[in-house]
Amino acid sequence: MKPAAFDYERPNDLAAALELLSCEEDTRILAGGQSLVPMMNARLARPKRLVDINRLPDLDYIRDEGTHVAIGALARHRDVKSSRLVRDHLPVIPAAYEWVAHAAVRNRGTLCGNLCHADPASEMPALMLLLGAEMVLTQASGTRIVAASDFFLGLYETAAGPGEMLTEVRIPKPARDTGWGFEEVGMRKADFAWATCAATMRLDGGRIAAPAAAVAGVGDRATRLAELEAAIEGQAPSDSLFADVAREVAVSLDPPSSVGVDAQYRRDLVGTLLPRALAAAARRAEEAKQ
Repeated sequence: MKPAAFDYERPNDLAAALELLSCEEDTRILAGGQSLVPMMNARLARPKRLVDINRLPDLDYIRDEGTHVAIGALARHRDVKSSRLVRDHLPVIPAAYEWVAHAAVRNRGTLCGNLCHADPASEMPALMLLLGAEMVLTQASGTRIVAASDFFLGLYETAAGPGEMLTEVRIPKPARDTGWGFEEVGMRKADFAWATCAATMRLDGGRIAAPAAAVAGVGDRATRLAELEAAIEGQAPSDSLFADVAREVAVSLDPPSSVGVDAQYRRDLVGTLLPRALAAAARRAEEAKQ
């Protein structure tokens, strides 16, 4: 199929792009287009206007801002994946990128575009929740900052309102002794995830400190596991502890069924993958102290 008719605009500066976004509600931003264009071809999306932001080089950056890493709206997946800054401070992100799409898609797609698409099986929304990221939403009248925990609202739904553009993601730098773990299963690498589990933690006197865990592919959005985090805070890490809390999480989930993978299998995956991610985070946290 081919997309429905639409108007195309290619502004040369951010102010012009924001003005175009404010003029008509049914307007979509085009950056990499790796999710939007296929949806338009299938007529699942029918915007009346596309605003191509690829002439806005001021949005193409990955910067060290002291307490956090700032990633602009035109930073491509490949650049985030290969960034030394990201690798040094946020190593779980490059690890997760081994599962994200294919090289051709990563060459054009953007992190911010991926987050705005809010696919429930996507890895990056889960990592933004895990790492406590903030989203900078900009419109012609000003800017607001939304926590990742408030940004992802449901299936392909975010807190970005009409006329707003996600211009930057701010990801706090974890403490240097923070360990991380990432696990995923799909049909093949780069396919949609059947289940994704990620975790971070520190160890203080042999006890778990500042734990974080998130899952994707098992609901209508990525989810931060606050109850699990509370349950393991202050506990000594162990395989039995991680298996017990993962089992409770898996039972509480209501994942979708799809061709080739039913809901119970997704629960079983979480019960298997989540302890692995937690154990890997504990192991790396211990290694970081040595």
